[in-house]
Amino acid sequence: MQKTTPEIVAAVDLGSNSFHMIVCRLHEGKLTTLDSLKEMVRLASGLDKNTMLSQDTQQRALNCLERFGQRIRAIPPDNVRIVGTNTLRTAKNVDDFLIKAELALNHPIHIISGIEEARLIYQGVAHSLGSNAQRRLVMDIGGGSTEYIIGANNVPEEKESLHMGCVSISHLFFKQGVINKDDFARAVLFAEQQLEPFAKKFQRKNWHEAIGASGSLRSIAKVLEVKNWSNNGITKQGLELLVDYLLSCKHISELNFPDFDPERLPVFPGGVAIAYATFKSLKIEQMTVSDGALREGLIQDILGRLYHHDIRSETTKMLAKRFHTDQPHAMRIQDTITHILTRLIPDHAWASEEDSRQFLHWAAELHEIGRDIAHSQYHKHSAYIVEHGDLAGFSRQDQLLLATLIKNHRRKLSTTQIKKLPEPWQTKTSSLIIVLRLAILLRRNRDENELPNLDISFSKKKIHLNFPLLWLDQAPLTRADLNQEAEYLKAASFSLVFS
Repeated sequence: MQKTTPEIVAAVDLGSNSFHMIVCRLHEGKLTTLDSLKEMVRLASGLDKNTMLSQDTQQRALNCLERFGQRIRAIPPDNVRIVGTNTLRTAKNVDDFLIKAELALNHPIHIISGIEEARLIYQGVAHSLGSNAQRRLVMDIGGGSTEYIIGANNVPEEKESLHMGCVSISHLFFKQGVINKDDFARAVLFAEQQLEPFAKKFQRKNWHEAIGASGSLRSIAKVLEVKNWSNNGITKQGLELLVDYLLSCKHISELNFPDFDPERLPVFPGGVAIAYATFKSLKIEQMTVSDGALREGLIQDILGRLYHHDIRSETTKMLAKRFHTDQPHAMRIQDTITHILTRLIPDHAWASEEDSRQFLHWAAELHEIGRDIAHSQYHKHSAYIVEHGDLAGFSRQDQLLLATLIKNHRRKLSTTQIKKLPEPWQTKTSSLIIVLRLAILLRRNRDENELPNLDISFSKKKIHLNFPLLWLDQAPLTRADLNQEAEYLKAASFSLVFS
């Protein structure tokens, strides 16, 4: 049932250059922006040669997040989405930073893949521009990555994320803000090399309009307008004039752009190099600039989750279909999971939580996708696909949790994997795995017949299953499976008792 009361929703984008936050009110289907905050943190500049995030950079980020946290602290957790992008994907010491960052925000942070970032960027742009059946090329230059997407209406069709951004390119080729012709040419060539494998897919003949969606591209458009080099967003001719002007200066301090944000100057040359290389490689003549970006896409995702249009459910259905799973069997397992959770709700809060039910149902839907690769050890193949695939709507942590459930649905139960999960999942995942294992076990014969009205209870590490009188006597295979399951659980310090 759809909610009718006003909702406050918030999205935070922990980018490699800037941190952005947007707070919106949703009332009667309309969104109103209540607050928008942005701070130039330059996370990417804090990565050393070993891809470790420096303590100074971490502290700068945490100071910003404490300010953001004050604004969103009282908003319900389901109404907030916070994501980390390229730098947090890359940093080897990200886990330690995330613990402190989540304390500052009082909300969990999800690391998303480059492809998921591209999908969300497209959603933000599409919703800000409205419906349009024409194919669009959307480009977003971040601090550490650049995304390219082709789509129509609200549907992204082609997505790529390249490991280059305004911060990383500026640090590689324009050290200490020094500008010269040779370094700029090397920067452009580097960007062209990154784009080369995908240039054919994103070239001009494959779309009708080009749209830019980032601070770098907005800054370029603003400079072109102020200098009267373009009156229609970013044009190829205007960009060439900007490059000529850039190369006439020896240092970023010489750049004369009225009303230009001085904090953006150190990374401006890198952004221009990426834009110039893109215009050349993809044969772009003109690009308009949109206000919509990743954070607006996050808001749309939140609304989908709040109003029962979770993209993750669509993703699991598509993946199950792609790998030819037995969907009627998966649905019977899902029904059994629901039955077990219902019995556990009075004594266990996690059994009533929507996210627990969702992840168990997704695991039931995907636990056999590995059979399409090999029947032997199929649960490991299933888990690998889920953990490492580009799954729309899922964060890195979501995929790790789902893969952990799937990998542990049969045979040995690994508590080592569970310890790698973030809280609160680390605490409750063992219980969720046992629910999944029992549901799959009880449906092992793939029979359409109804299961008996069994009772189940969890007491610390002891699981009690009670079947109707004499039922197990008439189901010797189920009894044998439960005896085997009791041995597997015993090795993981759990006790399964059934009668």
